[in-house]
Amino acid sequence: MFHKPVMLKECMEALEIKPSGKYVDVTFGGGGHSRAILDQLNSEGRLYAFDQDKDAVKNKFNDERLIFVPQNFRHLRRFLKVYDAHSIDGILADLGISSHQIDTPERGFSIRYEAKLDMRMDASLEKTAADILNSYSSEQLQNIFSSYGELRNSKTLAELIVKERLVTPFTTTTDFISRIESCIRGHRPRYLAQVFQALRMEVNQEMNSLEELMKQSSEVLSKGGRMAVLTYHSLEDRMVKNFFKAGNASGEEVKDLFGHSEKIFTLVNKKPITAAEEEIKENPRARSAKLRIAIKN
Repeated sequence: MFHKPVMLKECMEALEIKPSGKYVDVTFGGGGHSRAILDQLNSEGRLYAFDQDKDAVKNKFNDERLIFVPQNFRHLRRFLKVYDAHSIDGILADLGISSHQIDTPERGFSIRYEAKLDMRMDASLEKTAADILNSYSSEQLQNIFSSYGELRNSKTLAELIVKERLVTPFTTTTDFISRIESCIRGHRPRYLAQVFQALRMEVNQEMNSLEELMKQSSEVLSKGGRMAVLTYHSLEDRMVKNFFKAGNASGEEVKDLFGHSEKIFTLVNKKPITAAEEEIKENPRARSAKLRIAIKN
């Protein structure tokens, strides 16, 4: 298993699993959440598990109720159609990167290992982190580091990267880190983690994929179907909150000609659920996790 599933008990309670229902785990990973869902299903129940990471396939277990889909969750609607899966009872999304991905040096996700600047969750994606660092304009880089990394000196960092790459293109994680050393502010590991997070989110188009997932979830869920989403970043959390509240990424309520706004979801919890101190001690990944739950109207 890749990692301990975050807020497992809370996620299972959030889904209110029906034994013969149809469920989707859009982030299979190590299979922890999926295993717990299957434990509550009878022979009629079905679980559709998505994961674009080829390493996740190795964790697939033999269970005729499990349908594994080796795809990005942005293709949710299309592949549920392929499997003739209509009226889904519940969707679970854990948007965190797994410790296995971070701890696999050649993937280039970690600040701890020397590796190529790759960071692709799906190896078939064209653009790597190196491509972004070596080709994006100063303004584009600044935007990424400001939005996805929440860095206060994103402009200084972007300008340094553009200047440095004129001398030699960026190729490895350690080379990149050594050349941005002068920009590091505050706690060094945290700063670098934010830089790497921003690059990873851009490489994998994570915010675009999340928006697609949220749009499609409202279409595939049955009336009364439940959705539970674990986020680890303020931008992700805001998007999930906005979709649950207003049915779109901006959070602005759309009204019809009569001034009525159609509510797609009803919130189960107005404030996000966070992990208990005990879990955080055992699993530090849970510290930044926020769980939001909603029911399809």
